[in-house]
Amino acid sequence: MDAFYASVEQRDNPELRGKPLAVGGRPEGRGVVAAASYEARAFGVYSAMPMSRAVRLCPSLVVVRPDFARYKAASNAVFAIFREVTPLVEPLSLDEAYLDVTENAWGETFATAVARRLKQRIREDTGLTASAGVAPNKFLAKIASGWKKPDGLTVISPDRVEPFLQKLPVDALWGVGPVTAEKLRAKGIQRLVDVRTADVQLLRDTVGSLADWLRQLASGVDERPVTPNREVKSSGSENTYPEDLTELATIRSEIAEMASHAISWLHRRQMLARTVTIKVRYDDFTTITRSHSSLPTRDEADLTARAVRLLEKTDAGVRPIRLLGVSVHNFRSENDVDEAPDRLPFDYDKH
Repeated sequence: MDAFYASVEQRDNPELRGKPLAVGGRPEGRGVVAAASYEARAFGVYSAMPMSRAVRLCPSLVVVRPDFARYKAASNAVFAIFREVTPLVEPLSLDEAYLDVTENAWGETFATAVARRLKQRIREDTGLTASAGVAPNKFLAKIASGWKKPDGLTVISPDRVEPFLQKLPVDALWGVGPVTAEKLRAKGIQRLVDVRTADVQLLRDTVGSLADWLRQLASGVDERPVTPNREVKSSGSENTYPEDLTELATIRSEIAEMASHAISWLHRRQMLARTVTIKVRYDDFTTITRSHSSLPTRDEADLTARAVRLLEKTDAGVRPIRLLGVSVHNFRSENDVDEAPDRLPFDYDKH
């Protein structure tokens, strides 16, 4: 989807159309940009940017607080269209998915035709636009989907794979972020195709266990299937505070509230969790996590107490805290609980 949160806001409020818009937190606090309209992107405003910087780049920027209930409703409508066409839909987020349309309900022979029809249906049914990438595998389709935004359609047929790969910088590779890309460039690996001819040991020294995987992608090889309904491995929330937290009582209260949100999620899913994790980011941006595992449960008192107790393994109350988070992991269904576990519960994270 194109600038999804911002596009939903502009669709639902005609006064916002054509204006530079950012969805996110307050600029006078520590809010960040969750989504930026294309009008805002023309000023250099992008997601994950501090909102204070976004406003400096674009003084006329309209800032809107996020409304995730509306975004979720729009997402559900889009995914319903996807699943009319194929059951092989692998969600990546609220606004992005892989579809395997080798066989499809429309009986289309070519994926390009499916993509065009999907884009038209999304526009007609939701009033939103989407960009599509059509390619022989997930890696190439992902890159192609972002090639001609907004409202784009990029097709990489098998005979165009090699010319397409030749155009790409090394940071187009899956798993290569800005830091890794800089390390690779420092070793003379500038383009994606340079990975193919790079010394194997040099590559492993630079990217570790990713080396073999990156060499495959650099050759356009990606054999991962589209996997619908991927298993959820964790759930939780986190919050960045406009002012650093220093009072231990306040920090404990925030952790308890976030634990409550995670436990509510477990109740809705009728799931139990073995592990609770807290995340703490200090004022110098040092970030740590602490975890504790025990018998599967969704008991609010138990999980909340464990989350709060994990603060004892941090510098909470000593060092100012910028961000807190709580998540639950290692799920079990109610019908799949070990009566007698074969090992003792984990102790507190020693890291």
